[in-house]
Amino acid sequence: MSKHAELHYEGKVYKLPVIEGTEHETALDISKLRDETGLITLDIGYKNTGATQSAITFLDGEEGILRYRGYGIEDLAEHADFLEVAHLLIYGELPNKATLDKFERDISRRTLVHEDIRKIFDGFPANAHPMGVLSSLVCSLTAFYPGHRTVEEMDLTIVRLLAKLPTLAAWSYRNGMGHPLNYPNNNLNYCANFLHMMFAYPTEDYEVNPVVVDALDKLLILHADHEQNCSTSTVRIVGSSQVGLFSAVAAGINALWGPLHGGANQEVIEMLERIKADGGNVKKYVDMAKDKNSGFRLMGFGHRVYKNFDPRAKIIKKACDNVLAALKIDDPALNIARQLEEYALKDEYFISRKLYPNVDFYSGIIYRALGIPTNMFTVMFALGRLPGWIAQWREMVLAKEPIGRPRQVFVGKPHRPFVPLASRA
Repeated sequence: MSKHAELHYEGKVYKLPVIEGTEHETALDISKLRDETGLITLDIGYKNTGATQSAITFLDGEEGILRYRGYGIEDLAEHADFLEVAHLLIYGELPNKATLDKFERDISRRTLVHEDIRKIFDGFPANAHPMGVLSSLVCSLTAFYPGHRTVEEMDLTIVRLLAKLPTLAAWSYRNGMGHPLNYPNNNLNYCANFLHMMFAYPTEDYEVNPVVVDALDKLLILHADHEQNCSTSTVRIVGSSQVGLFSAVAAGINALWGPLHGGANQEVIEMLERIKADGGNVKKYVDMAKDKNSGFRLMGFGHRVYKNFDPRAKIIKKACDNVLAALKIDDPALNIARQLEEYALKDEYFISRKLYPNVDFYSGIIYRALGIPTNMFTVMFALGRLPGWIAQWREMVLAKEPIGRPRQVFVGKPHRPFVPLASRA
């Protein structure tokens, strides 16, 4: 017998179906509430509202669980590469070798962007934020590749975006540096090619460090999807109007740009710089973090979703340690980060409050070690999140979900008569 909840309102009883997911998550189905009762629900920020039923990502913040299509994030980060995970998220299954080879080949053949897009760069000043450049360029792809209606066109659009976003991301960085743009080198894999486009110069020999490639690959996997967050929900609701993938993802990039969403790892580095500028006294800032009246908060510790631990942090900590060891970097800010990490993992104050270093803490350290400027951190986040955005958009399109249209509770002025200008006081 199906479960339901009852709503008693103005002498009537309304039955609300209870929906249960495969991981035993439950939800009240209120899709007919307004038609039957005239009521809507008020949920500012949609913290308790399920906008869709999705088969892509399962997240349990209380237990520290993150799974893509049923696979634990730990197994995927350990045994798969980024394009395997991208295929899994988008199409629902891990590819076999033949399928993966074709997927990689299709992407590598489309890493070049139309030469006219290079002309757009001339319109951006060198100090333009890379996220603004990236979102503009992704949106501009609609003019060059407009088709997205059929399943075949959809698949081609997906491949094109996966192929071209690393090129556009690297170019947004080079534009900011005022340096010449690098074309893709398709003899390299996905992550190595991106690093080549970012950092190779004709005046010096550049070899892609395999330790760095492995760390970047894991970072992208860990960021690939995270359920119905702000930018993902933006992609879905914009896509629900039946615009194409490029426009929907450009909207997601803009949502990610906001400091409350994609800027956490940048805040970590800014915190480290603040401590360094103040003499590097880590204990002083740890004590400030313990004092609720100080107004100081340690960035990159704890997580608003994961109440126990961030399952991604342990994975990326190991990659972070490997990068720092391989690059032999002596950076005072990174030394401060290690001291903060030691406090958080050993101090009872942090342990009891579950203020563990999270994925943003370690990703910020890795990007800092690679020489990536802080204004590029959200671009790196977007590069990782792309498969999730694509998967969510594709799921929404294939399910033929209706256009998103939230309601509101109006609290403005009631109807009042118009007063002509000459009569207004």
